[in-house]
Amino acid sequence: MFFRDFENRQELAGYVGLTPQPNSSGPRETDQGLDKAGNALARWAMIQLASRWLYFQPDSALSRWFHARVGNARGRLRRIKLVAMACKLLVAFWRYATQGIVPEGRDGRMIAGGDR
Repeated sequence: MFFRDFENRQELAGYVGLTPQPNSSGPRETDQGLDKAGNALARWAMIQLASRWLYFQPDSALSRWFHARVGNARGRLRRIKLVAMACKLLVAFWRYATQGIVPEGRDGRMIAGGDR
């Protein structure tokens, strides 16, 4: 995903397809879910990575953000917030790749493995 330059985080999220699809009819403005106009494989990979991040980085700021909003909920709410976390994680990795800013609270264990 980071083989090209992105101006800002909205452009990056749009490339992956993790942006809301707006629906405006007259004075009413709502979102219809994800736009899904981006790279489907990258979107799938980020959602899977967000799931693994929760497991292997439970003390990170992103994991705390997720658990504060979801709590013990299951089902649809959890899936929606996992996609939101995938977008936040994508932006955090982009900032690390371009500016060297390490995601807050990361504890050094690998995401795909580790001693847990």
